[in-house]
Amino acid sequence: MDDVTRDLLIIGAGPTGLFSAYYAGFRGMSVAVVDSLPELGGQITAMYPEKAILDVAGFPSVKGRDLVAGLVEQAATADPTYLLDRTATTLEHHDDHVVVTLDDDTRVRAGAVLITSGIGKFSPRPLPAGDGWVGRGMEFFVPSFAPYAGKDVVIVGGGDSAFDWAQHLEPIAASVTLVHRREAFRAHERTVEAVKDSSVEIITSAQVTALRGEAHLEEVEVSVDGQEPRTLPAQALVAALGFIADLGAIQQWGLVTEKRHVVVDSAMRTNLPRVFAAGDITDYPGKVRLIAVGFGEAATAVNNAAVAIDPSAHVFPGHSSEG
Repeated sequence: MDDVTRDLLIIGAGPTGLFSAYYAGFRGMSVAVVDSLPELGGQITAMYPEKAILDVAGFPSVKGRDLVAGLVEQAATADPTYLLDRTATTLEHHDDHVVVTLDDDTRVRAGAVLITSGIGKFSPRPLPAGDGWVGRGMEFFVPSFAPYAGKDVVIVGGGDSAFDWAQHLEPIAASVTLVHRREAFRAHERTVEAVKDSSVEIITSAQVTALRGEAHLEEVEVSVDGQEPRTLPAQALVAALGFIADLGAIQQWGLVTEKRHVVVDSAMRTNLPRVFAAGDITDYPGKVRLIAVGFGEAATAVNNAAVAIDPSAHVFPGHSSEG
C-alpha cells in the first residue's frame, strides 16, 4: 500500500478507537485507523459478538455486534482510512508530525497518534488438559451461541467471560457446568447470582484434568479437591481462562507503562510528544476500565490532540448539538 498522510492515526479499531475516529471527524481531522485484527470491533468482534453489554449510556442492553455496527456507521462520517490486519512497529518523531511504520512497510505520517489498542495483541491462556482438542470440541471463545444448542457444555473459568457465556448458553444447551479452581469468582456479582439461580451446575475448587473422545469431545474428567474425580458428559468445552496480553512493538517506543498499561495524564497525553492514549490500555489514578469510560477518554484525547496538531485550535470544540 502507498504511504498514508492523515491528521490523526488511531492504533486500535475497538469501540474506543471507532468512537475516536468519529470524534476526530467531528473536529475536522482526517483519520487513519490501524488494527492487527482483520475486522473492525477489536475484542468484541473477535470474542464477544453475542455478549450483552450493559455499561453503554442510552442502551439498557446491547449486543456486542450491534454496538460495533453502530460505531462503524458513526465512524463512517469521518471517512476513515482503515489499515486492518497489520501492526504498528516503529515510531519516528519530527518537529510537526510523527511517522509510524506498519509491519507491511506502510508509513503513516500524522500530526498525532492516539493509541486505543485495549490490552494489545492477545492470546488465550491454555488449558493444560486441552492440548490437541481445539476444534474438536474445545474452544476459547463463543462468537456464536447456535453451535451449542442441545449440547452438554463445560465452561472452565471464574471471570466475566465464563459467567457471561454460562448465562447465555444455559437456555439453549442441554446442560451447562462451570468449573473453577477457586471458591471465589472474579465476575460481576450480579452475573454470578444470576448463574447461581439458574440450572447451571457450578463446581469449585476443581480443575478439568482430562478430555476424552474419539474424533470429537465426548466427556471430561473433573478433579475436585479432596474428592474422587468426576466424569461429565460434554460435547463442548469452553476454556475461559483469560488472556496473555502483549503491547507488541509499541513497548519499544519509550512509553511509560505500568503493568502493561500506558500511563497518561488528565488530557490523555503519554510521556511522548504527539502521542495520546485512551480506553483500556491507559492507566492513571482512579482508572476504571469500562467501554463507557473509554468513550469519554476518546473525546478528551481527540480534543487535546487537535491542539497538538494545530496550536491555534481550541481544546473545547463547542457542543455537538449546537447549530
